[in-house]
Amino acid sequence: MTDTPARLLNLLSLLQTPREWPGSELAERLDVSPRTIRRDIDRLRELGYPVEASRGSVGGYRLVAGTAMPPLLLDDEEAVAIAVGLRAGAGHAIEGVDEASVRALAKLEQVLPSRLRHRVSTLQNATMPLTRGDGSTIDPHTLTVMAAAVTGRERLRFAYRAGDGAETKRQAEPYRLVSTGWRWYLVAYDLGREDWRTFRVDRVSEPFATGARFTPRELPTGDAAEFLAGSIARRQPELAVDVSFAAPADFVSARLPASIGPLERTGENSCRLRAVLSDSLEWAALRLALVDCGFTAHEPPQLVEYLSDLGARLTRAAATQRRADPPATRRSAGAAKTPADQSTGTGAAGAKGAATGARGAMGTKG
Repeated sequence: MTDTPARLLNLLSLLQTPREWPGSELAERLDVSPRTIRRDIDRLRELGYPVEASRGSVGGYRLVAGTAMPPLLLDDEEAVAIAVGLRAGAGHAIEGVDEASVRALAKLEQVLPSRLRHRVSTLQNATMPLTRGDGSTIDPHTLTVMAAAVTGRERLRFAYRAGDGAETKRQAEPYRLVSTGWRWYLVAYDLGREDWRTFRVDRVSEPFATGARFTPRELPTGDAAEFLAGSIARRQPELAVDVSFAAPADFVSARLPASIGPLERTGENSCRLRAVLSDSLEWAALRLALVDCGFTAHEPPQLVEYLSDLGARLTRAAATQRRADPPATRRSAGAAKTPADQSTGTGAAGAKGAATGARGAMGTKG
């Protein structure tokens, strides 16, 4: 093999397999002399790849962790697997999957051959992730277009649907993508409004990078996450909640977003949440109900009132259905218990649990 760049890429691909390669085996694989292998290893080190050599009669080489992340070479299967994983995470705004992951997806999809992009799309369309239902599904293409525009400092055009259903066309200078753990937002300077705005990405459609470059403006707060938090707080006042749960803290915390805050253990099978939420009253109530155990809402009064109203609506809905069902169906449905019912004795699953939890534990002010 006389093509040095191609040989170096092949050598690098072999070394990125997690094992130690004897110099003689590498030479045989690449059809060169051991001396050429030694020279190529030196070239890779000069390029920043930390290749470690072992002593011994045979000697070997392996790629180790260094101080910087070197470029990786991926085969087709690895590239498809990473792209599918990033798409799934980005599309549902999973907590911990932030803007860096979306940028990585944008970079990967930019260089994927069309045959691999087709495989990624086919795999994603054929699978459906199980989510807890508190986030909005987003087309990964929308995120990658936005991420590329943020990185490339390109003006962005898109259609936007507001909370009241009004649809507008926007042109903006994208600043950052921010994930709250269950939803994605774009922080951008809106050229039509001549002011900074935040946009829910699940309400964005037809994003298009115009190619027009811009010099980033100075964000008022200097931090995109802080700016977003202020924007959300202005739209809806903060909600200081105080809620007691009749279940262990580990059980409850596994069913609440980590962004809500830590739980206070009050007993072996009880805990308490005192937190300030910058979410809607309706979201907070439904999120508490999804914990699937008995709980008591102490504060604020509007949350207690909303839970009481919600419980009454659920009770009426369940009662209407029970009157419509034949007796045999009711007996069959009443015999089943959910894992939450069996483990805590206070589960809110099913019509009876929903009514009890909503009227009693859910709506009690202490």
